[in-house]
Amino acid sequence: MQLAKRTKPLDFKDPFPTITRALIFVLVCLQISCATNIKDSDSVNAFVKKMALSHQFDEVELNKVFEAVEYKEDVIDKISRPAEAMPWYKYRKIFMTDARINGGVKFWQENEAVLAAVGKKTGVPAEIIVAIIGVETLYGQKTGNYRVIDTLSTLSFAYPPRSHFFLGELESYLLLCRDEHLNPLVPIGSYAGAMGAPQFMPSSYTHYAVDYDGDGYRDIWHNNGDIIASVANYFVKHQWQPGQAVAIPVSATGVTYKNALTKGLKPDLRVDQLDLLNLIISRPLPFNTKVKLLAFEQEALGQRSGEELWVGLDNFYVITRYNHSPLYAMAVYQLSQAILNKKGTFP
Repeated sequence: MQLAKRTKPLDFKDPFPTITRALIFVLVCLQISCATNIKDSDSVNAFVKKMALSHQFDEVELNKVFEAVEYKEDVIDKISRPAEAMPWYKYRKIFMTDARINGGVKFWQENEAVLAAVGKKTGVPAEIIVAIIGVETLYGQKTGNYRVIDTLSTLSFAYPPRSHFFLGELESYLLLCRDEHLNPLVPIGSYAGAMGAPQFMPSSYTHYAVDYDGDGYRDIWHNNGDIIASVANYFVKHQWQPGQAVAIPVSATGVTYKNALTKGLKPDLRVDQLDLLNLIISRPLPFNTKVKLLAFEQEALGQRSGEELWVGLDNFYVITRYNHSPLYAMAVYQLSQAILNKKGTFP
């Protein structure tokens, strides 16, 4: 990650010295061949004025920032084709690999003290924290290769289906850059603007990032203590239930259960209702426990295709707050269990 940390912030109140502006222009041109500029837009101008009025940004300097911002056509293509749109049996193969499992064990071993301390304080298990970082960025190895301001600006001003959401993220991003002393033209992230090892969106960074070691910075790019504590804090703030299961397999007789495969991810069935659906849960739970019935598509065998049935509990729902997909949450859960099991036998 090429994030400049603890350097002089981009000062939105005082104009850049002429030499600094010239240097930024040269560096940007060398890096991106001065391609399509996103500045020439009424929407951009309106956003700049809003930032000046609401947050006292200097319009002249913010306009200079946007003059260096580049429109990214491939960002639009990628966000229109998310991995979560693929069937479970293909999606699972992306994450349930020896490299990701062994990498998780290694990350756990290297950060055992922090994981233990954070787990004790928050109740979020180490394997869940590790699996999130593993699914998101392969333990910080793949944090993205787009400038965050390019992706957020492209999605804010050139992707109408979600422009409202990304305008909010762009606003949060510029504010955090000012607060954390970061040059907004420098940080690199995903095609959706997610940042650092845990891939926090700017608003998530604002609300959930933690300065674990007390050095005055919430560094989710380089500091594993901050990264681990920030992921745990995200789950705590979304009501993680310590000691509760995440998901449990169920088996079915007949097809009555299909009536309970409803939209949404929040638990909406009591365990005692499973009998009425001819479902058998593989692990006993209190009758009044709320669960969500989930079906995961399996690879076809000959003429037959099938699905794997699970019930998700409150903690499964909490994982979907990180990414609103049952496939994502199941990948995190299954990776966490594989890492936990492997850790006991890892050489």
